[in-house]
Amino acid sequence: MPNMSLTKVPVPEQEPQVRNHNFKEVCLGYTAEQAMEEAGRCLHCKNQPCVAGCPVNIHIPDFIAKVAEGDFKAAYEIISDTNALPSVSGRVCPQESQCEARCVRGIKGEPVAIGRLERFVADWHMAQKQAPAQKPEPNGHKVAVIGSGPSGLTCAGELAKKGYSVTVFEALHVAGGVLVYGIPEFRLPKTIVQKEIEGLKELGVDVECNMVIGKTLSIDELFERGYEAVYIGSGAGLPRFMGIPGENLKGVYSANEFLTRVNLMKAYRSDSATPIQHARKVAVVGGGNVAMDAARCARRLGAEEVSIVYRRSAAELPARAEEVEHAHEEGIAFHFLTNPTAVLEGEQGWARGLKCVRMELGEPDASGRRRPVEVEGSEFELEADCIIIAIGTSPNPLIKDTTQGLETQRWGGIIADEDTGHTSREHVYAGGDAVTGAATVILAMGAGKAAAKAIDQELGATS
Repeated sequence: MPNMSLTKVPVPEQEPQVRNHNFKEVCLGYTAEQAMEEAGRCLHCKNQPCVAGCPVNIHIPDFIAKVAEGDFKAAYEIISDTNALPSVSGRVCPQESQCEARCVRGIKGEPVAIGRLERFVADWHMAQKQAPAQKPEPNGHKVAVIGSGPSGLTCAGELAKKGYSVTVFEALHVAGGVLVYGIPEFRLPKTIVQKEIEGLKELGVDVECNMVIGKTLSIDELFERGYEAVYIGSGAGLPRFMGIPGENLKGVYSANEFLTRVNLMKAYRSDSATPIQHARKVAVVGGGNVAMDAARCARRLGAEEVSIVYRRSAAELPARAEEVEHAHEEGIAFHFLTNPTAVLEGEQGWARGLKCVRMELGEPDASGRRRPVEVEGSEFELEADCIIIAIGTSPNPLIKDTTQGLETQRWGGIIADEDTGHTSREHVYAGGDAVTGAATVILAMGAGKAAAKAIDQELGATS
């Protein structure tokens, strides 16, 4: 008999006024008993609409059925058959707009907590003493993957399972891409990311760090080294700025720099070699997940006041509902319908705040959202000694500028087939943020998986 509760089993979390002073994970995860109880809410629909909402097509009702039975090993085997990074996606995937959005239980109540159950199963697996994964029989083909973020790691894992010799080239000194430099420890512990990467290495994936493709090696040189196909999953790590006066003042950061210092360089530690400014008042410009991450990190670094400055209304916030809720709970202030027009200069070249105007929503723009329009005579100043710009990113131009025959969009994204990832250059594939611009981890994983399938079909190793 299914559990017909209209609400999800609550997940344990750190209390807001405790967690906003530490970088430990906010969500503590389900116990086995809680997971089994929540799994009992699944109706096991015949047409499985939740699966259609998953970019990597996890067999969701099947794994949930095993959780309900207490067979967590079988549940993990089902998930890992289609998902190379379940501990990651279980934490950061926007399930509420994908699989859970299509859950039938959500029609009259809350959907099944698919993400929480996926995380539980993956964490249970990691906690067991596992024998190293068996390396598949080599098929004699070599593939290079550029970038060790979610898209590159997924592509590498899918190909390694089929016996390919895969080398992942990472520009930074640590593998993981945006998973290690962009997403805070309190949302995605880095030990989790490294364990997932170790699992891929056990399958035979080789990871070479400090390799800037386009500078250390070119794509042409990769082919000269015997690689038969190349997948570009280099992400979108080039920050955008507003182009307003004062953005070059001291105390103004891109969200990329701020989060990289905090997450990758551990600037929150007292012994950090790359400390970051501990500000009193912080203003974060933007309304996406990156803006929420930056604001919540600033709060944990000791800022007395942290504000989100967003030019649209609360209804248009692109960040995950969970992130927004957590930010509210942790004392982050929100200034909606507010647009900065300049960074104000204080003493000795330091920023002292933002000059802003009030906005109102006008007619819909090309995206379908109502366009913000300035309210005449509404100027005001917002005090802040640290300002973080989190309005988006674009792909680094290094690869496109050093690779002939690779067509790109005007804004820098690589043009690639939506279904296969194939680019205008023969034997070169691309996916994730390098193609779409900044998007979600799970969409990048889906692109990596699709490209791996297309590469396998092209090289004919297992077809």
